[in-house]
Amino acid sequence: MKTIVLYLLLFTASLPVFAQKTYTNPLPVKFGDPYILHDKNSGIYYMYGTGGGAVDGFSAYSSTDMVTWEYKGQVYNGKNGWGVHSFWAPEVYQVKNKYYLFFSAQWKVNPTQEEENFKIGVAVADSPTGPFKDISDKPLFDPGYPVIDANVFFDTNGKMYLYYSRCCYKHPVKSEVADWAKKKGWYDEIEESWVYGVELKADFSGIIGEPVLLLRPPVSMNDKQAEWESRSVTSHEVNRRWTEGSVTFKHDNTYYIMYSANHFGGENYAVGYATSKNPLGPFTKAANNPVLQKNTNNGGTVSGTGHNSITFSPDGKEMFCVYHGRTTQTGNKRVVFIDRMYIDKNGVLTVNGPTTTPQPLPSGVKP
Repeated sequence: MKTIVLYLLLFTASLPVFAQKTYTNPLPVKFGDPYILHDKNSGIYYMYGTGGGAVDGFSAYSSTDMVTWEYKGQVYNGKNGWGVHSFWAPEVYQVKNKYYLFFSAQWKVNPTQEEENFKIGVAVADSPTGPFKDISDKPLFDPGYPVIDANVFFDTNGKMYLYYSRCCYKHPVKSEVADWAKKKGWYDEIEESWVYGVELKADFSGIIGEPVLLLRPPVSMNDKQAEWESRSVTSHEVNRRWTEGSVTFKHDNTYYIMYSANHFGGENYAVGYATSKNPLGPFTKAANNPVLQKNTNNGGTVSGTGHNSITFSPDGKEMFCVYHGRTTQTGNKRVVFIDRMYIDKNGVLTVNGPTTTPQPLPSGVKP
């Protein structure tokens, strides 16, 4: 009997191990506005987002391969800070072994009782899993209008820039799309959100100079970007046009800014990009926009794709677009997708998504 058992053990040990070689979207993370930090010290990936079970703050997940994620719990609680609710769009940056969390929230200082009084704040921690603590008892700055969706870009010359979105709230804008919607009797006015950029102080305590307008929806309906950026209006969904959820990076001395348009809660949420030779523009929108949008018109199951960030594979050879979307199975719940993105020799950016079929693991991941 002992001989038989030993033989069976040796035989089993000699069998090949069939390891995971692919992943499939969506990932098992129920977040909106996902952002991934690749920790320089440990090589571990950390994901942050809106919702995900956090109460008045943010939670996090960790991963070594970008596709399997472990819940790490709530990492920031804003209950005793300057914000009161609507904690949105967290992004975490590693600077000199400190971790800085940029986020949006409703500011409790609201003497005129504005429905949307969103501002941007910064919190710091010694670990990517927190606990993060506010560096100030007030927001980073107050431009006089509600702002959300902070993104920070670290340029090669040492300067840092903050990109954010001015909310649509109380921001009606004249345009041919607004005139068209009014003639149809749909809406009296169309509100818009715009993306701005401004230089950041080195200690993240404030901004330097005045914010610069970088991106806004097209004024003319003949503009090639007008069709896809106006779908929330032209589909009679809502009287707003968004330009939000931006992320900026540099490639071959060109600055790329990706952004989302249309209603984040609708099926037409989509992503485009623009380029410039300077971090504060002027930016030119790409001819191949949108680069990420719903696929339900083509027999797919994904809609509401947007508010992306970017990250790289463990070996740094592949760039990934990290974004949220919805499927026919997940319903109204936002879930996370990661898909490969490319920039060709002419500087044209494309995203291979949204995908729901098996994809190869990110390069550098051992099966």
